[in-house]
This record gives sequence, structure tokens and C-alpha cells, in this order.
Amino acid sequence: MAEGSPSPVVVVGVDGSDQSLVALRWAADYTRATGATLRAVTAWHCPTTYGIAPDWTDMDFVAEAADQLKASLAQALGDSPGIPLETSVVEGQSAPVLLDAAREADLLVVGSHGHGRFAGMLMGSVSTHCVEHAPCPVVVVRGNAKGAATGDSRPQT
Repeated sequence: MAEGSPSPVVVVGVDGSDQSLVALRWAADYTRATGATLRAVTAWHCPTTYGIAPDWTDMDFVAEAADQLKASLAQALGDSPGIPLETSVVEGQSAPVLLDAAREADLLVVGSHGHGRFAGMLMGSVSTHCVEHAPCPVVVVRGNAKGAATGDSRPQT
């Protein structure tokens, strides 16, 4: 990297799932090894409903998403990650939010699947969409979900 040039940026999608914690830990290790800045991104949106709409006036979706991101960072990286770290909580569907964040990134990191219904799939809809449409290279991390809680984020073989 040339002196005076900005450091590379690695964007990682975080939704609080075990797989996103594994991706977050992988992205932090990569960032540490390359001198990049890690940007952890969480997307949120108001749930869709059918019929009579619930009263969401007492819900603070932004604060809830920010708390989830903070908890995920603490669980995966500890209190002092030792890397340049930025966080972003953005309203919208996960895939478009991550693709937008990746416009200024050198690498996008996502877990193989998040909180979707089909946890047994090799890749979820968000990771698939990111692989197909990202403006930068994408790493899909498929790791040991149980290891996310213990610090073992080695990829499965």
C-alpha cells in the first residue's frame, strides 16, 4: 500500500446469527493481517404484516439493531478488537444494504446463511445475492457455528 493512500476497507454483514459471528471473526482476522479497516454493517427493517397492522410506536428498531450489532461485536471480537473498526446500522433489506456498503469496499464478507428459515442450506439468499451482484470481491464464510461462541471460527472442511 502506498504511503498516503487510504487503507483498504472490509465490509462484513452482521445479523446476530452464529454464521454472521463466524464471518465477523474471519473478517477481523483478515483485517488484522492486511491493515485494513473493518466496517461491520447491520440492516434492519420494519416487519411486514398482513391484515391488521400492529402498533410499532413503542418499538425502536434502530436502537434494537444497534444493540444487536454491539452484542455481536463483543461476542465475536471482545471488548478491544485491536483493529480499526467502524459500525453502521442501516434501514433496508440485508442484501441491498450490504451491496450499497460494498461500493466503497475492497472486500465484502458474509456468512453462508443467517436467520433464514432454511439453516441447512449451503448458502442463504443474502449471501447468494451478494456473490452475484457485489461490486467487489466477496468471501462467503461457512464455519463452525458452535465455534463462534468459543472463538473457534475455522472453516469447515
